[in-house]
Parts: sequence; C-alpha cells; structure tokens
Amino acid sequence: MSDREANSLGRMLALVLRHAPEKFGVDMDINGWVNARELSDAIGNQRRHYHWLRGWHFEAIANADEKGRYQVENGMIRATYGHSIELDLDLPTDDIPEVLFYPCQADEVETYMEYGITAGDRKNVHLSRTIANAMEAGHVRIHRPTILEVDTTRAIADGHVIYRAGKTVFLTDEVPGEYLYQVEADDPIIAEIVAEWTREEEEE
Repeated sequence: MSDREANSLGRMLALVLRHAPEKFGVDMDINGWVNARELSDAIGNQRRHYHWLRGWHFEAIANADEKGRYQVENGMIRATYGHSIELDLDLPTDDIPEVLFYPCQADEVETYMEYGITAGDRKNVHLSRTIANAMEAGHVRIHRPTILEVDTTRAIADGHVIYRAGKTVFLTDEVPGEYLYQVEADDPIIAEIVAEWTREEEEE
C-alpha cells in the first residue's frame, strides 16, 4: 500500500466509522463496530482501484496509527473518537492522567473559564494527553492555539466521567469552568512548538 493509498483509505475510514456508515452500506452496531471484511468489500466495490483491499489491511493501519484513531478486534473495526453520530462507545475509564489539555482561541478563554467546555457539534469534548498533543490538535483550525489545562483528578472526584479513546485522546461530556486553568504562552513546550511553526512558515 502506497502512502497516497493509505492516506486516501484513512479519509474513507474516518468518513464511514465516525460520520456516515451508510455511505458504503455497512452495518454499524451501537458501540461503533463494523465488520472489517464487509467494509473492505464495500470499499472495493465502490472504489475499483481498491479491489485488492482486505480486512487485515485495516489492522495494519490501526496498529501504525500513533494517535490510536482505530481499534480492530475479532474481525471488527471502529473509530475510537471523533464521532458525529450517536453511539455508546463503552470506552475504559481507568488510567486517566491527573491533568489533560484543550486547545482554543485566545479570545475564548474567558468564556470557557466561566461557562466551561461543551461538545458543540461533536458528541464529546476531546481532551489531549499532553500540551504538545493539544497544540497539534488545535493547530488544525487555529493558527496559534491557547491551551487550557483540565484538573481531571478533581473533576473525576466530583463525579465527572472521562474516557480513554485513542492513545493521546480522552473524551468527556463537558468540562465545567472550575476545573480549567490557562497554560501561559511562555510555557517552554508551547514556545518551542510555536518557534518551530514560525520557522516552517518562513521556509514556505
């Protein structure tokens, strides 16, 4: 599988497993699982240049993904986060880090600190394991993300449930403002990442 094919297949997996299983006519259960062989056949039928695709290719993609976007078990595959459809993912709630992180626009900080973070058009609030993970996630839509730290220890003690999704992603229904703290822009990790982004932009 070439890099181009892997990237294209990754986009199709995201579409089917997170948003629209009906696009390829596959059945998805309430926990987000679809049959890997049926999915590979469906993609091969609709995209003839993927006639060679087999279910085991999905396991290779899942194992190679550093973020843990996909899970493959017993011939079934599902996305672990990023859904816009209503599911019961039944994800684990143990081994949650003491703090997690959330990227936002600088002018959103006061609103989040007062009213908290809600899921919006997603089904869950997505939190990141590290500041670097949050910077990367936020940079997709924000030029220079501001990072909020979430006191997960206190949130969980107060009854809020946080789920482990991918390797760097955690999900929850909401984060009240009382558990949020702004990470300063001169934090060494943020400063290093911003400097790298600036260098890359100057080289373009």
